[in-house]
Amino acid sequence: MDNRGLVNLELSNLLLAFALILFAMALSRFQRLGQARKIGWAALRMVVQLLAIGYILHLVFSVKTPLLVTSILIVMAGFSLQVAGSQAKRKMPGFYRVMGSSILAGCGGVTFFFCALVVGYSPWYEPRYLIPLFGMILGNSMQGASLAAERLEAEIGERREEIETALCLGATPRQAVETALRNAFSAALIPTLNTMAAMGIVSLPGMMTGQILSGTEPAVAVRYQIAIMCAVSGGVAATAFLLLMQGYRRYFTPAHQLRR
Repeated sequence: MDNRGLVNLELSNLLLAFALILFAMALSRFQRLGQARKIGWAALRMVVQLLAIGYILHLVFSVKTPLLVTSILIVMAGFSLQVAGSQAKRKMPGFYRVMGSSILAGCGGVTFFFCALVVGYSPWYEPRYLIPLFGMILGNSMQGASLAAERLEAEIGERREEIETALCLGATPRQAVETALRNAFSAALIPTLNTMAAMGIVSLPGMMTGQILSGTEPAVAVRYQIAIMCAVSGGVAATAFLLLMQGYRRYFTPAHQLRR
């Protein structure tokens, strides 16, 4: 414990924490679920990525140039697009273009609004604020957009006859898929809504916990967490909305016929 009352985690503490990963792998193997290797690989990838970003952030925090900070944000967005694509079982037509533009506009717009007007730090590219805030908004928005894309694909597949009938009766493509869009948007918001409903009673969120452990007053940590959840909710909603508004058009031909 240092002079601020913080407990420093040594390598031995981290190795002990990894015993819980081994426990999860053992349970998977015992139940023959076939997930042990995936758990181990995910844990290893997490460690490598966090160590790498730790060293990169140390460099970025010391240099503080807008070009370098912007490059980091672009790389983060690119990786989020790759992760979303690799996890999608079935992709909508033009998946990467639609997802990429939605993340860029949705996450970028919400992050700019939040950093410039809510937090109000200066300069705008201050990496100690911009990178972590963008990362939190991006991660949640990517998850929401992925759920929206997957649900839209499933809904259009299941409602093909209904959609084609509506088109034959004179409905526009937007009107024909209105129910599918509504259900996909609702699916995108479910994780965020569940998190907000449980926050403070069932669970303490990561950012708030981290601030409290670092010595921040609980009242200050709570205000930051409320603001962050507002930004996350806005980012998820904006990204999912943009994805759906672009994505549903990809299922139709220029003649407003449902693609096969």
